[in-house]
Amino acid sequence: MDYTLKGNNILVHEPDLDLDETLDCGQAFRWKKVASDYECTYEGHFLNDHLLISQVRPGEFIFHDTSETDFLGKWCDYFDFSTDYTELKKMFSEDKTLCDACNFASGIRLLRQDSWECLISFIISQNNNIPRIKGILERLCEHNNGIFPAPEKLAAETPESLAYLRSGFRAKYICDASSRTASGLTDLTNITSLPIEQARKELMLIKGVGPKVAECVLLFGMHRTEAFPIDVWIKRVLANYYPDGFPEFAKEYAGIAQQYLFHYIRSIS
Repeated sequence: MDYTLKGNNILVHEPDLDLDETLDCGQAFRWKKVASDYECTYEGHFLNDHLLISQVRPGEFIFHDTSETDFLGKWCDYFDFSTDYTELKKMFSEDKTLCDACNFASGIRLLRQDSWECLISFIISQNNNIPRIKGILERLCEHNNGIFPAPEKLAAETPESLAYLRSGFRAKYICDASSRTASGLTDLTNITSLPIEQARKELMLIKGVGPKVAECVLLFGMHRTEAFPIDVWIKRVLANYYPDGFPEFAKEYAGIAQQYLFHYIRSIS
């Protein structure tokens, strides 16, 4: 990744990033595409930090009204610019199916999200679709003066007081996650560094957090790249292409490989 300053903007060159593939792929839900004169532009938030970002052309981006301090201190980490995705895709390409998947959606990057925001987002995601998930999260932030509420704030809520979210059965799970996190019973910082199996078990102590949600939180909210969320599409990938198990050489970064495979299998099915 290379960048230059131009007025109040940061101009970024990064060939391994595509905004549509990264910001609208179901790993984060507080981004929306907005009209612009560029190839595409997204507006969104990471916790309480706002960003407007445009893709001028493949590999060229504008971080609008962003200081160099904020870019280096927040957004470089969020977009995982320290990871060399060219090398990752080269490694994945040892396997034909992964090679095809990487070529199909080569601009996907794994966003380094906040573990708390990610936990609530994927609790809300259960048996839900992306527009509804985004709507629930938007109502949650609007109700809290435009910010994503801390665990202590949400811990004071009840399923009844969260009726404005229109989140259905998920409200009681939001309350349990908030109460456990605010009290320290669930320590997300500690879970991040636990052995993966123990981390899974700790997350699944939260009501409504099953294996898939736990894997999503580990992957998207804790950057545990060995985590491997499995849905109906990935089940199909495993059954059709990896009946003897996922390639051993890719397991350390299986979660990133999963992102490429998820988009690829849906395109050819």
